[in-house]
Amino acid sequence: MNGNIASIYAQSGWILLTVLAILVLMSMMTWIIALIRCYCLWCAKRDNHAALSRFATVENLAQLQHELAGNQSPVALLTRNALQASELYHDKANHSLAAAMPFNQYLSSQIRNSMEQIMRRYESGLTVLASISSSAPFIGLFGTVWGIYHALINIGHSGQMSIAVVAGPIGEALVSTAIGLFAAIPALLFYNGLVRSKKNLSRDLDGFAHDLHAQLLNNEDK
Repeated sequence: MNGNIASIYAQSGWILLTVLAILVLMSMMTWIIALIRCYCLWCAKRDNHAALSRFATVENLAQLQHELAGNQSPVALLTRNALQASELYHDKANHSLAAAMPFNQYLSSQIRNSMEQIMRRYESGLTVLASISSSAPFIGLFGTVWGIYHALINIGHSGQMSIAVVAGPIGEALVSTAIGLFAAIPALLFYNGLVRSKKNLSRDLDGFAHDLHAQLLNNEDK
């Protein structure tokens, strides 16, 4: 192999070069997506903590809406959406379909829909990570098969079995397999970690939604 990966692939033709380029691109995409999504989730948890602290100290929902004006956390977004839904229900109670259902049912529906829309923001990139983790080993395996195929061709042309004949193609096969795993394993680990973090964030938001719903109903009864 001359101790040089570049020299191995220089004699492999465009097929193995394409396989290598795809795997390197997959690995780069994995790290870029993972770093961006991890940062987004970290910011969401940080801003959620700040929003919940304000929720526990404000005197009324109007003050809470003012306090959370610049906060873009899931908790703040859900609060603003719920307050807007409440205002919409009362402003157009006799002129829209909202009047056809009780306020409790209408508010529950709006909060649930808002939660789904908010959490979709944190799903971006997960499908790509799942696809990379499942497909990269097979792409690397294709490179492995192609390298073995080249080794057999070299043996056929030379008419003899020797290390010099098969070293290059077998090296190609091993490197392709290694790069495939290098792309797939981080993608799988990041995917599992991000999905777990997203679920935890969703549980926290769901718990807050119950408190917010109860607070809005309590204001309605006053």
